[in-house]
Amino acid sequence: MGIFNFFSKEKLDTGLEKTKLNLFGKISKALVGKSSVDDSFLDELEEILVSSDVGIETTLKIIERLQKRVATDKYIVSSELNNLLKDEITLLLEENRSEIPTDFENLKGIKPYVIMVVGVNGVGKTTTIGKLANQFKKAGKKVVLGAGDTFRAAAVAQLKIWGERNEVHVVENGMNADPASVAFDTVKYANENNIDIAIIDTAGRLHNKINLMNELSKIKRVMSKIITDAPHEILLVLDASTGQNAFEQAKQFIAATEVNALALTKLDGTAKGGVVIGVADQFKIPVKYIGVGEGIDDLQLFNKKEFVDSLFKN
Repeated sequence: MGIFNFFSKEKLDTGLEKTKLNLFGKISKALVGKSSVDDSFLDELEEILVSSDVGIETTLKIIERLQKRVATDKYIVSSELNNLLKDEITLLLEENRSEIPTDFENLKGIKPYVIMVVGVNGVGKTTTIGKLANQFKKAGKKVVLGAGDTFRAAAVAQLKIWGERNEVHVVENGMNADPASVAFDTVKYANENNIDIAIIDTAGRLHNKINLMNELSKIKRVMSKIITDAPHEILLVLDASTGQNAFEQAKQFIAATEVNALALTKLDGTAKGGVVIGVADQFKIPVKYIGVGEGIDDLQLFNKKEFVDSLFKN
């Protein structure tokens, strides 16, 4: 079993319960009194998907696909709708083939593997780093963390707590230190100490786009002085409970740096889990991790098929 194979269907089902009840409660009400899926119902479904934070563009894609199925099959009874919708959403997600390796063992020759984590304050960025470190440690990998969010004392302190909990070293240069210097020191430490994975936190300020771009570019640039192609992964953490705000944050960070993986947190506490579908579809960047609980083991790999299955599970 590869290092990134942490997944629990039971936790996924539980974590998506609020989204499932919200989305399919609305669909069930819209179907009352209808014997078939017609244009008027599809109009209602469009409103339901948008209000569930699937996003307008992705919703229109789903509705268009359903309209084609209705036109082809001529008559679709309402009892078939869930399976039809499930199939179309699964196909939509499967079309996003942009993937990065989900098994550390396949990353041959990359050691240390450097992950730079970005995202605004409050999305669960530092907690995600701590949970990832836990998973890597359980898989027998040597990990180092870099406290690069130096503008908030709480962020540095929180990362140090996660380091102690996971028994991994944390590189930190104190409050208001240059984030790029922390990144440099972290990668240098990893390179000199036979570390498998270096995870570096960054400042969570969604400030002026030019400043954000310059800051992240500088961090990347100094790391490449030690390891040419570092960071290997730029992981953007988004809070699923913020719904459409997550789309806006993604646009900002994707414009500022070369994000190649996404993590969506706090799915267990929101009915807005539909945002995962929209984000995966719109940005063509793989959703790699989802958070389905507050426990240390509640961060798991995003499995497209199982995610949709949990949403539609009776």
